Amino acid sequence: MRWSKQLFLLITGFVLLWNSGFIGAEYGLPYAGPFTLLFWRYLALSLLLLIYLYVRNNLLWPGWRVAGPQMWIGILSHGVWLGCVLIALNHDVPAGVVALVVALQPLSTGAFSGSVTGEKTSARKWAGLIIGFIGVGITVSFRIDYQSTASVFGHLIPLGSVIAITIASLLQRKMDLQKSSQQMPVDLRLLYQSAATALVMILPAWWAENFSATWQPAFIYTMAWLILAVSLGAYALMWMLLKRMDATRVASLFYLGPPVTMFMAWLAFGDTLMITDFIGLSIVFAGVVITNMKSSALTE
Repeated sequence: MRWSKQLFLLITGFVLLWNSGFIGAEYGLPYAGPFTLLFWRYLALSLLLLIYLYVRNNLLWPGWRVAGPQMWIGILSHGVWLGCVLIALNHDVPAGVVALVVALQPLSTGAFSGSVTGEKTSARKWAGLIIGFIGVGITVSFRIDYQSTASVFGHLIPLGSVIAITIASLLQRKMDLQKSSQQMPVDLRLLYQSAATALVMILPAWWAENFSATWQPAFIYTMAWLILAVSLGAYALMWMLLKRMDATRVASLFYLGPPVTMFMAWLAFGDTLMITDFIGLSIVFAGVVITNMKSSALTE
C-alpha cells in the first residue's frame, strides 16, 4: 500500500507539473513573444544546469559525436515542439485543444518506430494512430474559423510539434538501442539539449521580436515556474517514474494531458468547451486503448 501511494503521488505530480506548462506558457505570452520566451527560458535553464554540473564536478565535453545528436534532439524536442505550441497559443488556440493535438506524439512514435528502430509496428498501432488523428481532426475542424488565415494556421501549427518530437523520440530510441553508442547522463544530456535550444532561438527572437519582454513580477514568476517546476521538476519526476514503470506505461501518462489541461485552462482563463471537444477527446482515447491492447485481444 505504501508503494502504491508513492507511485500515485509521483504520477499525480508529473501529470500536473507537465501540463501546467501549457498554462504557464499562456500566462507568459502577454509579456514576451514565443521565441523570446523560449530564448530566456532555455538560457536560464542552461545556466542553472551548468552551475549544477560544475559544482558536482560532472561537467564534461564528450565530443561532437556524442553531444551533437543530443543537441539536434534538443532543438526538435524543446525548440520546435514548444515553439509550435507557443505560436498556436499566441494565435488564441485554447490550451486544451493544443494539448489534444500534441498528445498524438506517443501514438505517432509507436506507429513509425518500426521504420526507424526496426521494432515491429503492428496494424493495431496504425489503427490506433488513424483513430487518434480522426479524433483530433473532429475537435480542430469545429474550432477553426475558416475565414481567418491566422485561425487555420494557429490550429494546424501544433502538428509541427507532433512531427518534431516524434523524430526526436525515434532518434533517441535508436541511439538507446545501439549499445555501442556512448550514453550521456540525464542531467548532462539536458544541458546540451537546452543550450542548443537557446542558441537556435537567438535569431528568431532577435529578428522577429527584438528580444522584447516586459519584466514584470507576473512574467518573472511565470518564467521561474516554467524553468523550475516544468523543465526541471516534471523532467525529474518522469525519470523517477521510468525507474518504477516501463516506458510504455509512462508514455501513456501523456494522454492524460488534454483533459487535465482543459480543466486547468477552464480554471485559469475560463476557456469554454464544445461538445465536439468531448467527442474528439473520446475518439482519441479509443485510439489509445486500441494501441495499448494486448495482441491477443486484437489480431495484429
